[in-house]
Amino acid sequence: MVQAREAHVEPIHEFESEAAWARSLRHELPRFIPFLKKCGLDFHGRVLEIGAGAGWLSAELSKLPNVVEVFATDFSTKILQEHAPRVFSLLNAHTSKIIRTPGDFHKLDFPSNYFDFVVSSAALQHATNPVQVLREVKRVLKRGGRFVAIREPVWPLVRLKSRGKKKVTPGPGGLDLRHRSLSHYQEFFRQAGLPVEVKRVNLSRGFRYYFGQMVNGLTHARYAFIGTKKTSSDTAGDLFATRRQKLVKYPLVRSRS
Repeated sequence: MVQAREAHVEPIHEFESEAAWARSLRHELPRFIPFLKKCGLDFHGRVLEIGAGAGWLSAELSKLPNVVEVFATDFSTKILQEHAPRVFSLLNAHTSKIIRTPGDFHKLDFPSNYFDFVVSSAALQHATNPVQVLREVKRVLKRGGRFVAIREPVWPLVRLKSRGKKKVTPGPGGLDLRHRSLSHYQEFFRQAGLPVEVKRVNLSRGFRYYFGQMVNGLTHARYAFIGTKKTSSDTAGDLFATRRQKLVKYPLVRSRS
């Protein structure tokens, strides 16, 4: 996979031209940040991007005043070293905040409870074991920390029966898209023990916004997955609720003297 990604990382493999690539970087992809803010996300502190590729999301996050440090990690050293600086320059990234480090998101080389946020853009689809990736994300997040996954290819409802006929087109990084159903992604989060909230993504304006709201999930599917690592109080509350359920189901019977 590393060789395939490095061989197809040039913009022409995903976009019609380099101009279209630059336009997407400058005007389309940055719209995700205000959208995520509307979802109640206040990016701050230390942030990790997994499967960062050339790091457009790291670049955008680095410009936020409350973000102190951004770690951009990817299994391709070449992309991080040769292509990321170009993207950082195009997006006017705050490069002093960004640390690029190669690594496998199935086994993150970071201590537990280290990051305030972990983010990814079109990365989970390429995981050999998505549940293991999510478990690693959960491990490195601080309690109450958030994981945000965007741009994952999800099958819309009207295409489920014809998925085998779908024409394969290059996705981000030039790799083939790996579509899954919404329920599959939700199950991955459940198995990883990372409660998830699903938000419909709509970056359009005017009439297109309202039309997109109607068809999102039907003819196309664009979602943001927001997982939250439980706090100590949440965990204690879950244990109390579980014990209470057991007491209701199996009430204590006092022996008569």
